Amino acid sequence: MPWFGRVGFLMVTAVVTAVVTALVSGCSDAPAKPAAAPTYPLPAQTARPDETVITAPPVVDGQMRFRVLGYRDGMPSTFGSHAEWNAKGQFVRVRVLIESTDRTNQTFDAKQQLLVASDGRTFHVDNFSQAMKRQPDELPVGSFVRMEFDLWFDVPKDARIVKVRFVADPPLGASGPSNGVDVPLRSASGP
Repeated sequence: MPWFGRVGFLMVTAVVTAVVTALVSGCSDAPAKPAAAPTYPLPAQTARPDETVITAPPVVDGQMRFRVLGYRDGMPSTFGSHAEWNAKGQFVRVRVLIESTDRTNQTFDAKQQLLVASDGRTFHVDNFSQAMKRQPDELPVGSFVRMEFDLWFDVPKDARIVKVRFVADPPLGASGPSNGVDVPLRSASGP
């Protein structure tokens, strides 16, 4: 067999072998799916009396992930560690879970978070209520750290709150401030 005949024979043999291997492997069982990543077994927490559990998915703004856990409105007063305090309108409490999604520290600023009423009015966290209930107003959140706490608002009695707007620092290199991201606090049928 001349040399080119042998080379040609070897090339044809290699191509046939590759095609047969591809066909045989294509007929075999599908490859096993990779195992799911392990998860932390966190125990469920009981909601507080008269608190509505919110099941909206988490949202991300900047380098922070926000999740609403619970919501309560219509509170005429609240108790601090030393006294009862009456609302100017009504107290609204939003239980949140925040998480830094970055490799650096983030700053959470409660004063940036807003409640949004059905008529479009927005309301900032009430500084006095936040302090009286010993909840944070501004705090550093470490890299991939999660924290859970309440945001307290004092809004007019006629305000029908429909969502909370979360605002984080914009990511490095962003061209302007964040507009925030909304999470509904009521279903279409509403509580």
